[in-house]
Amino acid sequence: MADKLKFVLALLLVAAGVAGFYLLAEQAMVLRILAVLAGLVAGVAVAWLTEPGQNFAELARESVIEAKKVVWPSRKETLQTTGIVFAFVLVMAIMLWITDKSLEWVLYDLVLGWKKS
Repeated sequence: MADKLKFVLALLLVAAGVAGFYLLAEQAMVLRILAVLAGLVAGVAVAWLTEPGQNFAELARESVIEAKKVVWPSRKETLQTTGIVFAFVLVMAIMLWITDKSLEWVLYDLVLGWKKS
């Protein structure tokens, strides 16, 4: 129950920041944006103190650790793979164009007899 109240408070703080943006319509844009950022930071800080917020923080930490374990491809491997993909796309585009023009010729010229001038 306490976590739900903290989430409601966090949402109210964010809403207050957005409301401050509109209430400060006569002020400089910097102050208006700071009001939104202050509400957002305060809301995140309150949400961080909840159990789901702590679970999210732990998940984020574990995700960073797992991302560091990934063996990323080298520059050479990346360029080779990208080249293969581009070559495949080019070959497929040519094949589809040839198929399209062949079907167009068969349908319009041979079947329907619509000669193009």
